[in-house]
Amino acid sequence: MAFPKIFFLLFSVGVLSLSSVHMSQAARHLLDTPAAPPPAFIVPTIPSLPKTTMPPLPSMPTLPKTTLPPLPSLPTQPKATLPPPLPSTPLPTLPTVPTLPKATLPPLPSTQLPTLPTLPPPMPSSQIPFLPKSPLPTLPTTLPPLPANPLPSIPTTIPSIPTIPSTIPSIPFLSPPPSN
Repeated sequence: MAFPKIFFLLFSVGVLSLSSVHMSQAARHLLDTPAAPPPAFIVPTIPSLPKTTMPPLPSMPTLPKTTLPPLPSLPTQPKATLPPPLPSTPLPTLPTVPTLPKATLPPLPSTQLPTLPTLPPPMPSSQIPFLPKSPLPTLPTTLPPLPANPLPSIPTTIPSIPTIPSTIPSIPFLSPPPSN
């Protein structure tokens, strides 16, 4: 499967390289050598063709005039009459909705809101104690060495491939019974 692909690829590369502009220019200029001068290009003359005359077209025959019969008249429809008007009966009156008594709310209790406690006056700045400045701990600049883990060993021997048996073992329940 790989051989036809490689062959096709190499063939395509060869065709593309031979069909380049430089190769076609070289092939075109092969005949332009001093030993063989380029032949003069002779334009052939085209003979004039005789003019053909077409026969005249036949005249159109006159067709007879056709007369169509008149369309049948539509039958007259009886005039539609409206049904008699409905009797005018007075509409029943809707019952009136009884008026509900107006609800009144009891007055709100007049309790005094508690007053907010006042804040104590701010402390003067001279009474704020200063915290002692402690030096920052120094960080180590070198890292401790990493533990040396041994790399796994690469096997140097290739394991053997098991062989495929050439005979198929017989399966007792699939083989026919022995003949007596």
